[in-house]
Amino acid sequence: MANGLLLRAASPGLRPAAAANGVSSADSGRGHGAVTIGDSRTRGVALRLGGSSRRDLSFVTKASRDHSGLTRQLLDFQHDTIEEEVGAEHDPFMGLKARFLDFKKRNYVENFSNYQSLAEQQTPKFMVVACADSRVCPTGILGFQPGEAFTVRNVANLVPPYEHGGSETSAALEFAVNTLEVENVLVVGHSRCGGIQALMSMKDDSTSGFIKNWVSIGKSARLSTKAAAGNLGFEMQCRHCEKESINSSLLNLLTYPWIEKRVNEGTLNLHGGYYNFIDCTFEKWTLVYRQGLEGGSKYAIKNRSTWS
Repeated sequence: MANGLLLRAASPGLRPAAAANGVSSADSGRGHGAVTIGDSRTRGVALRLGGSSRRDLSFVTKASRDHSGLTRQLLDFQHDTIEEEVGAEHDPFMGLKARFLDFKKRNYVENFSNYQSLAEQQTPKFMVVACADSRVCPTGILGFQPGEAFTVRNVANLVPPYEHGGSETSAALEFAVNTLEVENVLVVGHSRCGGIQALMSMKDDSTSGFIKNWVSIGKSARLSTKAAAGNLGFEMQCRHCEKESINSSLLNLLTYPWIEKRVNEGTLNLHGGYYNFIDCTFEKWTLVYRQGLEGGSKYAIKNRSTWS
């Protein structure tokens, strides 16, 4: 293509607290401790775990049906009757309090009319899927202002395929695309991603867990990386997979019928972004999706650029 790089089509994916005011801890020294809040009832929940084991494990959990006990504590809180505790200088929230008050003075007050408008509605142009890594804040890196980007963050910035079922990421996508009608979805990956390292070092026969189950969504990117960069060292394989997984997520976005529909209509664009915090560069590209592209593929990349 004159202004593009062909994309290899990837697989769509694989399918206790101290007692206070009605809040008490129970069996806090046991492995399955429970916390009761207000009027709780014991309910049995049978879970089937993934992996090689086929046995059912039954867990009994106490879950509150009514959170009013906690809410009452918040409503009864009196600002003028609470004194700072001794050693407050070591409170991690003191710094956050100072930043919030500075934000209110320098940002909120000076842009009061804008925040009043945002209080009524939001009309963001971007939906951003970013990693939960503390070093990768899309607002800080790309300068998004309040109201500009509807954002969801997860481990390794993965987008599960539509067939995967409900998740916080798919729920956020549904709201952003169908209700907010954003014009752009941007998937942002980054250097030295711990989630990608977990994916690349994962053993198929290893014990199942939350991290493994989640990063397994990127198995197609892992396989593509092994095929294209299997002769390289682990660090370089991870770097390759960091970008491969972004493209895999972009293709997974197209498995959502309402996203594919809007892309075909030309009212929604899908973009990839890669933030390298080692040398502070940002790579950006846009996915092209239509029949009859060069080489018989439906996918290609355009508008690729690096900001440095």
